[in-house]
Amino acid sequence: MKTLLVVVGPTAVGKTALAIQLAQHFQTAIISADSRQFYREMAIGTAKPSLEEQAAAPHYFIDSHSLETPYSAGDFEVDALAKLEELFKTQDEVVMVGGSGLFVKAVCEGLDNLPKATPGVRDRLNAEFEAQGIAPLQARLAALDPAYYKEVDQHNPQRIIRALEVCESTGLPFSSFRKNALQKRPFRIVTIGLTMDRAKLYERINLRVDKMLQEGLIEEVTSLMEFRSLPALQTVGYAEIFDYLEGSLSLSEAVEKVKQNSRRYAKRQLTWFHKDQQTQWFEPTDWSNIMAYITEQKADSLR
Repeated sequence: MKTLLVVVGPTAVGKTALAIQLAQHFQTAIISADSRQFYREMAIGTAKPSLEEQAAAPHYFIDSHSLETPYSAGDFEVDALAKLEELFKTQDEVVMVGGSGLFVKAVCEGLDNLPKATPGVRDRLNAEFEAQGIAPLQARLAALDPAYYKEVDQHNPQRIIRALEVCESTGLPFSSFRKNALQKRPFRIVTIGLTMDRAKLYERINLRVDKMLQEGLIEEVTSLMEFRSLPALQTVGYAEIFDYLEGSLSLSEAVEKVKQNSRRYAKRQLTWFHKDQQTQWFEPTDWSNIMAYITEQKADSLR
């Protein structure tokens, strides 16, 4: 059976390096499941693999879209499964890597079939978000669907707006449409989770932010000012620098907020990925045990 090797974990833990190592070992390709690395216009703030790293193994779904074109987890599910079908014609293994839990889930398990929203609802919610920020939308979702509000990334406007869109269009909680029924895939899935000591991870996050600034993060965000209101840019590393550029934060305050919000994001990522009981956790450099686990999982499924 063909095998999808999935590498997950928090930001800055070392997923890219391991994915490339696996791809080179198995002489295969990498599918990126990072919801911001799709966008060509966002490079520094998304910590995309460098050109050298991308040259070390074939990569798909990096720089594949413009941020002006909305691209959902459902869209990614369709496109990634099609790409996997194509790759598996010549490869026995393919690597998928990313920290965007919903996009990983879309490929590995499938997403729920949600009802279509009433026309105009999303545009209205997006306009409200642009005018008033995320707080009023958070409060409305907490009232309409407290169950989903407790588990959603409350600082992700796309998730909040999507849930409200369904709530307001149907009169029912968004969570009532989520069946979480696993969809059987025609390939084996082996999921490797990467983790490390919390203090060490936070130090890596802080150093990564410093590196982004050295590489031109402020210039990148400045160049995207006209797209400020797009949901793809309401994310860590961009929102805080926009606030600096608009004068509501000093540069030092904005940088500290990027680091703080990146650390919080890492905690949310770990919480999400730990919910999957099939994920086996390793230190990023524990190559021998990672390979032993992959070999064992492939052998077990043949018995």
